[in-house]
Amino acid sequence: MRLRTGILAMVVIWMIVAFALPGLCRAEMFFYEDDQGQMHYTNQPRLTTYRVFAIFKNFPKADHGEILRVVRQKAQKYGLDDHLIQALIQVESNFKPGAVSVKGAQGLMQIMPGTGKELGLDQPHDIAANIEAGVRYYRMQLDRFGSHDLALAAYNAGPAQVERFGGIPPFKETQDYVRKVLSIYHKLQGGA
Repeated sequence: MRLRTGILAMVVIWMIVAFALPGLCRAEMFFYEDDQGQMHYTNQPRLTTYRVFAIFKNFPKADHGEILRVVRQKAQKYGLDDHLIQALIQVESNFKPGAVSVKGAQGLMQIMPGTGKELGLDQPHDIAANIEAGVRYYRMQLDRFGSHDLALAAYNAGPAQVERFGGIPPFKETQDYVRKVLSIYHKLQGGA
């Protein structure tokens, strides 16, 4: 038990160092279990028996002002209110460019890998590229469905679900999402 606690402490320290080094963009931790059941951890495997234990990504801190500048630029390019895009980003990622959802959505606007591929997004954690793809995708949904509530529902649940149900799908997550984004949008516009 004491050995496993020591190994766990080493892993935690290594994680802290990995996140603290500004130049480190990606780090991997490997492990293997020997014939006696002892676990071995390293960041430099010398044997092929090691397997990846964890991947750590260290994204540079995003300047909130820079994010808002890009939001204004991309919103204007696609004829959208930048306050709406800010609200969408706040709900999607809380302004964290390195965000990755449990479903695999990535970046500030939480673009799914398949959607990103269709949009030509090859750097999902790049602030400008992610916002460009997300704003363009939202514009596509707004043009397709004609209203912000349906476009937001399509952004969250997928356009096929909006079409299938002829409106906002009866999913609590999607209904809450639409309400939350629109509520934040209203507040950013100066509403009560």
